[in-house]
Amino acid sequence: MNNTAGTAVDNQLGKAVTGVSILLIAFSLYTAAFGIFPDIIQRGVHLSLAIVLVYLQASISRSGHIQAINRVVALLLGVVAFSVTGYQVVFYDAVVSRYGAITDLEIIIAAVAVVLLLDATRRTIGWSMLVLALVFLAYAFWGNVLPGDLAHRGYDLKRVLSQVYLGADGIFGTPLGVSATFVILIVILGALLEASGASKVLMDVAVAMTGRSRGGPAKAAVVGSSLMGMISGTAVANVLTTGTISIPLMKRGGYRGHVAAAIEAVASTGGQLMPPIMGAAAFLMADIIETPYAEIAKSAIIPAALFYIAVFAAVHLEAVKTGLKPLAQSELPSARQALLERGHVLLAIPAFVGFIVNGYSVMYASLWAICTLLVLSLLRGATRMGAGALAKACVAATHAVLPVAMATATAGIIIAVVTLTGVGLKFSSLIVTLSGGNLVVALMLTMATSLILGMGLPTAAAYILVATLAAPALVNMGVNILAAHMFVFYSAMLSAITPPVALAAFAAAALSGENPMRIALTAVKYGLVAFLIPYFFVFDVRLLGIGDFSSLVIPVSTAALGAVALAGALQGWFADHAPWPLRALLLAGAVMLIAPGTYSDIAGLLAIATVIAIQMLARSNSGKKEKTQLDVGS
Repeated sequence: MNNTAGTAVDNQLGKAVTGVSILLIAFSLYTAAFGIFPDIIQRGVHLSLAIVLVYLQASISRSGHIQAINRVVALLLGVVAFSVTGYQVVFYDAVVSRYGAITDLEIIIAAVAVVLLLDATRRTIGWSMLVLALVFLAYAFWGNVLPGDLAHRGYDLKRVLSQVYLGADGIFGTPLGVSATFVILIVILGALLEASGASKVLMDVAVAMTGRSRGGPAKAAVVGSSLMGMISGTAVANVLTTGTISIPLMKRGGYRGHVAAAIEAVASTGGQLMPPIMGAAAFLMADIIETPYAEIAKSAIIPAALFYIAVFAAVHLEAVKTGLKPLAQSELPSARQALLERGHVLLAIPAFVGFIVNGYSVMYASLWAICTLLVLSLLRGATRMGAGALAKACVAATHAVLPVAMATATAGIIIAVVTLTGVGLKFSSLIVTLSGGNLVVALMLTMATSLILGMGLPTAAAYILVATLAAPALVNMGVNILAAHMFVFYSAMLSAITPPVALAAFAAAALSGENPMRIALTAVKYGLVAFLIPYFFVFDVRLLGIGDFSSLVIPVSTAALGAVALAGALQGWFADHAPWPLRALLLAGAVMLIAPGTYSDIAGLLAIATVIAIQMLARSNSGKKEKTQLDVGS
C-alpha cells in the first residue's frame, strides 16, 4: 500500500474513532440524564464500544505492507471483540433467564472474550495487568497442585468461564460498572474543561502565585498539578498536561532535568487524591465500601493537603539550599488576565461540588456540571467550543477512559477468581500471620503489596486488586474501614512514582528526555514523606476529617509541621544546613508530631525547636566569625 492510500485509510479510520467516541459519550450522557440500563446492558455497551476503540486505534498506522496486515488483523479483532463483549447485551433476556448457566456456544464466546480483553488490555496498559490476570487464571485451573493453605480443589474451563463471563463478580462486575457510570462522566467533564482552556488558567494562576519566590517554577508545578488533579484525575494525564509547561520552566529556573521531571511526577501523582474530582479509584472505593462519594472526598482533604505541604516544603528547601532565584518578571503570566479570559469555565467545578453536597449522585452532578460548563463556555470567544473542538474533546475523553475500562474489566477476571477460589480470605490470613498480629507490620506488608501489584498499572486497577486481597485483613485487625481503604488507595497511587515501573516518571521522562529510572528515584526522594502519611491517618482517623472541627485543629497542625520537618530531614536543610545528627533529630521530631498523642506532640515540638535553636546559634556564630575576620583584615 503506497503512502497516499495508507494516509487516506488512516483518515477514514480516524473518523471512525471520532464517530465511536461520540457514540460512547452520547450513550453515557443519555443514561446519566434518563437513567442507567440494567447492569449487564450498561456495562456491556460501555465495554464493547471501548474495546472497539482500542482496536480501531491499533489499526491506524503509517503505511507499508506489514502495517497494512496489522491494520486488517486489528480491525477483524475489533469486530470479533465487539461481538463477544456485546453478546449479553443482545441476548440479555435469554442469558438472565438461565440464572448464570452457560451453554456450549457461550463457553466459546466467553473464551474469545477473555482472550481479546486481555489483548486489548495489553495494548492499552501494558503487560503487567495481562500477566497478573494470567497468573490468577492459572491459579483457578491448577490451584490444586499448590501446597498448604493456598491450595484449592481446582476448577474446569466451563466453571471458570461461567464465573468470569456470566458471574456478577466477573468481567461485567462492579469495577466495570464504576467505569461505565461514574468515571466516564468525570472524564468527559475533565476533557471539556481541558478543551475550554481551564488547564491553562490553572497553570497561569499557579505560576503567578509562586513565580516570585525561590524555586518558583517547581512550586508552580506543585500548585498547578494539585489544581489540575481536580480535572484529570490520573497521574500520567496530569504529567502530560502540566509537565509541558512546568518542566521547561523549571529547567530555565536552574533545576536539573531529572529533578524537574521528578518534581512534576510526584506533584502530578498526588492530583488523584485532590477533591472534589479525584481519581477513578475514589469512585471505586465509594462503591466497594458503600460510602457516599462526598464522604470519600471529605476524608481525602487533609491527606491531600499534607501530601502537597510536604512536597512544597521539599521543593522550597531544595531551592533555598541550592540558591535558586525567582522567575524573571517577564516570565510571569497575569493571573488576573487568565481569570478574566477563561476563569469563568472553572465555575463548573463548584457546580459539581454543589450537587454532590446536596445529595445528588456523582453521575447526576457530573451531568449538570457538564451542562454548566457548556453554557459558560459560550460566554467568551476564548472558551467557546465549536463542533470540531467538541468532537476532539470526545476523542480525548474516550482515550482517557480506555485504560480504566480495560483495567476494570480485566480486574473483574481477577476478582472472579478470588471469589471462586476464596484466595482473598487466604491472602488476608497470610498478612495477619506474617505480621504476627502487629498492625504496623501488617500496614507495611499491605503497602508493599500495593506497590508491587501497582507496577505499571493505573491507580484504579491497583486499588481494586489490593482492596480485594489486603484491605479486609486491615479491617479484621480493627482498622476503620474508610482508613483501611484510603490507606490502600494512597499506596496504590504512590506506585506511579515507585521504581522499577513508575508510570508518572516514565511520562515525565518522555517530556524531559531524562533517564526514567533516575527520575523515579528522585521522585521517591521528594515524595518520601507521602509514603509515611497514610500510616498516621490509620492510627489517628481525625486526619481523615472524622470528628468535630475543634478536635481536628491540633492533629492537623502538628501533622503539617511534621510533614515540613520530615521534608527538612530528607533535604538536609531546615532553618539552615542540617548535618546528619540534626537530620536525625528532625526525623524523630517529625514522626512524633505526625503520630497521635499529646506527649508525642510536645516531644516533637521540642525536637524541632532544638534543631532551629542550634541552627540559628550556628548561623549567629558564623556571622560573628566573619565580622571578626573582616575587622582583623581591615
